[in-house]
Amino acid sequence: MNTDRRHIVVGVVAGQPPAVLEQAAYFARQFDADLICGSVDANRYVVEEKEDGTVVSLSINPDLVDLREETLDPRVEEEITRGLAGSKVTWTARALAGDPAEALAHLADRHDAILILVGTRKSGVRRSVYEFFNGSVGARLAHRQHRPVVIIPLSPVSLNSELPWASES
Repeated sequence: MNTDRRHIVVGVVAGQPPAVLEQAAYFARQFDADLICGSVDANRYVVEEKEDGTVVSLSINPDLVDLREETLDPRVEEEITRGLAGSKVTWTARALAGDPAEALAHLADRHDAILILVGTRKSGVRRSVYEFFNGSVGARLAHRQHRPVVIIPLSPVSLNSELPWASES
């Protein structure tokens, strides 16, 4: 990746709708920037960051002592490749570990990104409970960043409609 260029960090997860990468490519073209796609394993934490940005991590489960260098999930890599094919945007992908908001913020700091882009959450009871205790990645980034955070709506509803997760039991 050219260090003289602008960079945009985009958070990617397996199975996310293509709209996130489509919008990331749009922003990259508008700002003449490269994309750095960060995929975070929240079940692990960083114990070392190498000079090239590669991270070595351990499981958050104390019964698993499996020190390893993070690698990109092949499904995520395939989705990124497919999602950005034909976009004419230069991109790289990074496997990260730890808290997703902190990991993406650190990646953005490391590359002096001009903005961070993430998708909204998927609805679901399990996800709602997680966000109740941890907060959404987008909201946490927006409150703790000096750079803009763009949140791509994945399941927008009209202003008069009830949010999908508000009626879950």
